[in-house]
Amino acid sequence: MRSIIRTSLTALVVLSLSKATLAATATDSRESARIQRQSLWYDGVERGYIARFFADRNSHVRVPLVLVLHGGGGNASIAERMTGFTEKSRTEGFVVVYPEGSGRFKNKLLTWNAGHCCGYAMDNRIDDVGFIDALIDELIETYPIDPARIYVTGMSNGAMMSHSLALALPGRFAAIAPVVGTLFGDEIDPGSPVSALMINGLRDESVPFEGGPPGGRFSHAWDGTPAKPAMLQAVFWAAVDDCSVAPARHERSTFTQWQYSCPAGRAVELYMVHDNGHAWPGGQKGNRGGDEPSSSFDATDVIWRFFKDH
Repeated sequence: MRSIIRTSLTALVVLSLSKATLAATATDSRESARIQRQSLWYDGVERGYIARFFADRNSHVRVPLVLVLHGGGGNASIAERMTGFTEKSRTEGFVVVYPEGSGRFKNKLLTWNAGHCCGYAMDNRIDDVGFIDALIDELIETYPIDPARIYVTGMSNGAMMSHSLALALPGRFAAIAPVVGTLFGDEIDPGSPVSALMINGLRDESVPFEGGPPGGRFSHAWDGTPAKPAMLQAVFWAAVDDCSVAPARHERSTFTQWQYSCPAGRAVELYMVHDNGHAWPGGQKGNRGGDEPSSSFDATDVIWRFFKDH
């Protein structure tokens, strides 16, 4: 009888310790997620960002880095909530970072200087390329990041900034994925290949799929340069990557995909999501007055699969 009681007590202690360990691990993960808001001084200005990584930062195993850029007037918290990339990083084991643009206020109404857009950053010629370049150096020192697997995505003004980063720093990025973004026709070949996936909405009035003057509530934040048709993004990067001139076209009930034939290790694709406006497909609304995101297409899943392949 004493033996049975002793065994039961031992099992109970082990079970309690196991539960305590699991609870502590879960708490550590939640704490890790909460405390990762950081800042970096660049060009005399303190710039903010949110970093998420749920594994051992001292690990010798190198992991990918995904930068997610908020849209014009947004911030890191909005980008995180809107895209769902933090949960993807938890399950897939990569570092995800949400950098912040600049503005008159510290944590809101922030923009990126993508040349022809947008707002404060464009008007003040903020060196956002230099900031992101310095931030990547900082992140590589802090986290076990593989320099050969660095990716950038973003929405709207953040999508335009994704293009700008790949144009200015092609050697930094293995692939980019601009969402509801555009090019303006005066971009110059960066001289190095960068795989690119673009996602646009057929119902987008702010950055029209067919191109033209900017629309929506924040059209005044541009410099007035008309956007080129969304397809020009794919045509441009296909030329940079030495891909085929004519892409294969795949029609689905909810989207149309154009896919180029490219040399090994390179890829260029563009999706037109039929029921999406100016929003992150499959994500959450950026703000109360924003367009409803498509419920038939998950941009975060599609982007991460593309990044993993490159």
